Order: sequence, then C-alpha cells, then structure tokens
Amino acid sequence: MADKEEVYVSVDIEADGPIPGPYSMLSLGAAAFSRDGTMVGTFSANLDALPGAGQDPDTMRWWGGQKEAWEACRKDLQDPKKAMGEFVGWVKGLRGIPVFVGYPAGFDFTFVYWYIVYFGHESPFSFSALDIKTYAMALLKTPYRGTVKKKMPRRWFTGCSKHKHLALLDAIEQGEIFIAMLNENLGAKDGTAPEKGT
Repeated sequence: MADKEEVYVSVDIEADGPIPGPYSMLSLGAAAFSRDGTMVGTFSANLDALPGAGQDPDTMRWWGGQKEAWEACRKDLQDPKKAMGEFVGWVKGLRGIPVFVGYPAGFDFTFVYWYIVYFGHESPFSFSALDIKTYAMALLKTPYRGTVKKKMPRRWFTGCSKHKHLALLDAIEQGEIFIAMLNENLGAKDGTAPEKGT
C-alpha cells in the first residue's frame, strides 16, 4: 500500500450526547479529498437513534438553539446498521488509502469507530484519525489550548462556508481548511510553494 496515495476523508457527526452507546449519532457527513485538494466524493446519512439510548440533557438544551440543524438531521432517517455498512463500503471504494480527518477528531472518530465496530464492520481507517487542531498546532507552533479557529490564518478559510452544524456541509468545510493547511505545509502538488498571504 506504500505506493498508493492517501485520500483524506473529512468527517463530521451530530449526536444527542457526549458518548456513543448511551447516546446516539444522529447524522454522519463525510467528504473525501485527494492530495491535490479535489473533492472526490461525499457521503451523508441521518440515523435512527439506538434502541434504548437516551438523550443527554445538556446536549438537548444546546440543540434547542439549533432548530434548523435539528430538523435537518431528523429527516429521512436510516437504520444505523444499514447506514454504517453503506459508509464503510463507500470509504473502501475510494481510490487511495483512507485517512480519517476530524475537528475534533477525538469526538467524531469515537462515534464513527464505535458505530462501525458495534454493527459488525471492520474500520477502513484502522483505529487512528488525523486531528485538524493538532495539525494546526504543529504548523503555527502554538499551545494546543490556544490553537483556536479565530487565531488561525484567514488564508486557510478562503472560500470556506460558515459552520452550520449540518454534518455534510461541515465535513466539506473542515476538509477544505485541512487541504489549505496541508498545501501550506507540504507545498502544492506540482511542487510549487503556495502563496502565504494574510
């Protein structure tokens, strides 16, 4: 597999609680990007709640202020087992070695990995994920807790849409940010250095 290029799968999820199992993943959105920044595919599914799972009161209070996003993630619900099988199949069908990219990866990957394994599938990402915030920390040479979006260079956000808590749109947005960071760190695919304007 060493001769295959990586494909960066930016994933965003919405949930009704802080951890999977007692609570449910409500929506899963993913956008796959090639090394040159081309978006090569997307995946999106809204999921039924897990049988017997609850809803975290703090999370639901937050959802109370996100009525449009809540309504969007409760439409066209799919059985989670079926949806995760389709997601794994979609990832495996991508050309290249899939790399899970998240912001924060610790939250999104926890839900996605748990759901993949719980419903009887093998993770196409193995058990690792790339965290955008950690990548930004390394690029900017800033403390982790101080590495927040409002302190990141505006050039990384050029052309990106505003975060909306809609899983697919947010996955696309954070994937575009990551590609901008990747190009700045490694140089453009053709070997030229990217512009470093403010």
